[in-house]
Amino acid sequence: MSRMTCAVFLELLAREASPVEFEGPLVEARAAGAGPEVLAELEAAKLAALRVRAVMRRHARREAQLQALFDTAGDLAGLRDLDAVLEAIVRRARRLLSADTAYMTLNDDERGDTYMRVTDGSVSAAFRRLRLPMGAGLGGLVAQTAMPYTSAGYLGDPRFRHRDFIDSAVAEEGLVAILGVPMRLGGRVIGVLFAANRRERPFDQEDVALLGSLAAHAAVAIDNARLLEETRTALEELSAANEEVRARSTAVERAAQAHDRMTALVVRGGGVEDVAAVVTEVLGGTLHVLDAEGRRLATAGDHADVLTDEELHGVTASARNIRAQGRTVRRGDLWIASVSTGDEVLGTLVLRVPDEVPDDGRRILERAALVTALLLLFRRSVAEAEGRVRGDLLDDLVSGREFDADALKARARRVGVDVEAPHVVLSARYESPDHRSRAAFWAASHATVEHGLAASRGGEVVLMLPGDDPGAAARRVAKEMGASLNAPVTVGAAGPVHGPGQVAAASREAGRCAEALLALGRHGEGAGAADLGFVGLLIGDDRDVDGFLTAGLGPVLDYDARRGTALVHTLETYFGSGCNLSKTAERLHIHVNTVTQRLDRVGRLLGDDWQSPDRALEIQLALRLHRLRAGSASHGV
Repeated sequence: MSRMTCAVFLELLAREASPVEFEGPLVEARAAGAGPEVLAELEAAKLAALRVRAVMRRHARREAQLQALFDTAGDLAGLRDLDAVLEAIVRRARRLLSADTAYMTLNDDERGDTYMRVTDGSVSAAFRRLRLPMGAGLGGLVAQTAMPYTSAGYLGDPRFRHRDFIDSAVAEEGLVAILGVPMRLGGRVIGVLFAANRRERPFDQEDVALLGSLAAHAAVAIDNARLLEETRTALEELSAANEEVRARSTAVERAAQAHDRMTALVVRGGGVEDVAAVVTEVLGGTLHVLDAEGRRLATAGDHADVLTDEELHGVTASARNIRAQGRTVRRGDLWIASVSTGDEVLGTLVLRVPDEVPDDGRRILERAALVTALLLLFRRSVAEAEGRVRGDLLDDLVSGREFDADALKARARRVGVDVEAPHVVLSARYESPDHRSRAAFWAASHATVEHGLAASRGGEVVLMLPGDDPGAAARRVAKEMGASLNAPVTVGAAGPVHGPGQVAAASREAGRCAEALLALGRHGEGAGAADLGFVGLLIGDDRDVDGFLTAGLGPVLDYDARRGTALVHTLETYFGSGCNLSKTAERLHIHVNTVTQRLDRVGRLLGDDWQSPDRALEIQLALRLHRLRAGSASHGV
């Protein structure tokens, strides 16, 4: 090849001539009539020059690509504004691939689709607002499969799942050829980077590789921005945590000091009143200490402050709700802490203050609840120990065994009981074995307060309480113990007894009264033998016939005795005639109106319900007893 030929083509290469200009030397040689050898030499030189030109252009393009990647890396190193970095990446992608437009979509994990994040060269508003379902369109398929896809004519490409709203936006933008590559973080796709043309110009593998490199940088930029934001957030949280730690340190020290004071009080033998005083001294306000039934055990602060019935109801409900969590809750100006152990509520602390109680104040109240629980448990242990002493004494009295009377009286005096004073004996029956321990505890506590005795025996609780009215005591115990157990308690009673020797028999009679109430279906009631009518007459030890006659017929007997009338005889005849007025008049040889008048008088004396089944039965029994006694007296029996 001649030097002149090389010089011509080198000059074309130097000024980056277009491929068409490399045909110039051949055209000129043909025009000058050059021979075949010269033309062949020029053709070979042209082809070599074009190859060199292609290599130079590839190197130049590669240099531009490397410079773009270098610039992008620099952007990442100095990341300040994520939006600016992503916009720069999309702009570089468009320029390096000589594309009409470039854009980026990011995956929305919550909605399960991918949305347009950055665009460059876009002219359609609908296209910029586009969201692609996973798997739909070219971008949705790239996001779903994590694989790059390219199409020289997207709208007619059957490989993709076309959706009308996507195709409409693509057509409005005028896009034809599209390339999309995934933006990956590890094995997860976070978005897609696109380059697109408005004519059929396919993208080659170099384009795919370049766009993939830019997509990798974009993914790193997004991840770095996330890490930077997390770092900033962590630093802010750490700073806030340090402030909170300092505040909590002060609060914990305050709570610890209060706890130490309360513990010292317990060690010195203090009670719940002293613990409550410490709480109000530190937190102010008024503190009410309530037992499990809502009764006041102690008050510290303003003793004139009282809880209304509505407040007590709310306190009880709140205590049940917070028992398991062991925390403090607020109801209006009341702060409530449950005094509990396990599943059992021992009581409640109720602090009334007008202002907000800080966290350390709530911890102080919760620690006070814990110390109060320990005090109440200790008090219960003492009561149970004393209850065992009282129970053993009552067991000995109920057993009826021979004991030294003076020794029994001495044992009773040691627990504050005067066995020579009038007492009633009660047999309390509860329905479920699960109530045994609570019933025994209630009975022991009640007996201690009343200066009596209590013992748990099988399925019943036996009490011996001061008093001379067995029926009233039975009804009161049935009501109060039933409320404590939240279940019916049936109580039979006997007495009054005077001295240890009468307790065993009274206990048996009280048990029979309780069994009679249960047999009659009167669950949850209390009664003595005198309250059970003729049933009491049958089960009572003293068989009070006179009392039964007085209760059933007393007013009629007194009327006959004062007036000389025959109302008792009329009643006997009336019941004997099957309550038939005509037969009664015939047997008495009087007019029916007279019978009616006499029975009206009986109704006024005995009450309007004297003919009800229960009253009528008792009246008839009383009539028979009266006749038997009258007959016995007439025969000198």
